[in-house]
Amino acid sequence: MMSHSTQDASIQVEESESYTIKGGMKVIERFFKLPLDYGNPSGEKITVFARHMIPTRKAKSPEDQAKLPFFVYLQGGPGFEVALQGSSGYAGELHDQGYQSLWLDQRGTGLSTAVSPDTLPPTVRSDEEIANYLKHFRADSIVNDCEAIRKILLGNRKDPEERKWTLVGQSFGGFCAINYLSFHSQGVKEVFLTGGLAPLVNSPDLVYEAIVPRVAKRNEVYYQKYPQDVKRIREILAYLETSEVILPNGGRLTPSRWQQLGIDFGMHGGIDRIHQLVFRAGNDLKLFGKLSYKTLQAIEQSQSFDGNPLYAILQEALYCQGQASNWSAARVLQKHPQFSWTHVKGLEETEPIYFTGEMIFPDMFDDYSNLRPWKGAAEILAKDSTWGPLYDVEQLSKNEVKLSAVTYFNDMYVDFGFAQDTVSKIKNTEQYITNQLVHDGIREDSKDIIKRLFQLSKREFD
Repeated sequence: MMSHSTQDASIQVEESESYTIKGGMKVIERFFKLPLDYGNPSGEKITVFARHMIPTRKAKSPEDQAKLPFFVYLQGGPGFEVALQGSSGYAGELHDQGYQSLWLDQRGTGLSTAVSPDTLPPTVRSDEEIANYLKHFRADSIVNDCEAIRKILLGNRKDPEERKWTLVGQSFGGFCAINYLSFHSQGVKEVFLTGGLAPLVNSPDLVYEAIVPRVAKRNEVYYQKYPQDVKRIREILAYLETSEVILPNGGRLTPSRWQQLGIDFGMHGGIDRIHQLVFRAGNDLKLFGKLSYKTLQAIEQSQSFDGNPLYAILQEALYCQGQASNWSAARVLQKHPQFSWTHVKGLEETEPIYFTGEMIFPDMFDDYSNLRPWKGAAEILAKDSTWGPLYDVEQLSKNEVKLSAVTYFNDMYVDFGFAQDTVSKIKNTEQYITNQLVHDGIREDSKDIIKRLFQLSKREFD
């Protein structure tokens, strides 16, 4: 592995071997040594991994390949890595537009210096130290990483416009892109967002107050489609309440954790996937009087918090600017008794219990085995009101970078009303709105979504 120095002595880039995959796609694995804290650039370093992909069919020679414009893909989350992309799907559609690309494993995920209770630095041990360390993994730090990498990869191009790159942000990746426009717009040529128009708020309370009715609506759709599951789920929760059910990795399956399966309601096919788990669990109780290993394994595999713990610990913090979250989702949900098993179990057997959505609760740091070591840090972060700014609304109101967004009217994770408020505050924004797709529309109908984005980009109006 080769190491190259850069103009900034605090940053190093290392490049591993390259290879070619089917479809004429050259892949270069890139690792960058970057500051953990950009306020202290000479301090501790972390590794950030990005997979560089070049469609050789768009440029035959290495010289021509180097001239292709760049887009960087910002993944949803927070706290999720990006898998190797092929030459089909949305990656293929984007490359067909004539780009080379960078697929970032955002700091703390994947092949970057992944952050998990078992991989913390030896100097980070107390709850306070863990909390302080994890504060460096929000959108602002991710964007600083992108800017450092952009200067390494594009900084030597002669044309100033060619030193800029295009951002593609899915979900939380869109939140990062809007942070980028707030503080580093000079490095951005254009922005494409899918389900990523971030609420420009200072804390998550208003977000959850808007989201809870959308989650309730998805529950209504679920029970209209599978009315027989009202009784099944009540029986499952009654069993979980009176039994200690341990999942294969040592986590606990409690009524609250069962309800968290509802996070999948916001994705295409999620309602049907949850019904299959309900159907299997109900059948287990009927046949065996308990849940089988296979069912427990399926439930555990459908919940990502153990493998991607940053998602849990930073979910509410990603909305905070100078305010504490104070377990926002748990507080807001107290106003909606249909989500409370304690309340619903005392009602008629025909009364459904609602699944929860993209929400984080304090008891998750007891129920998920790989979140338990972070319970103390989670409490500290929930009370922290010192979070720095994520957005500059004044700068966004003067934005000169084209922003084209696909917005899902029935998005369960990013509220449509907030999305429209955000559009009204970011100059030079155009959007395509659809009620035929939901949050993962870029995966469900890649061809149409990418086509719509590039149509918007032309800024052609009747």
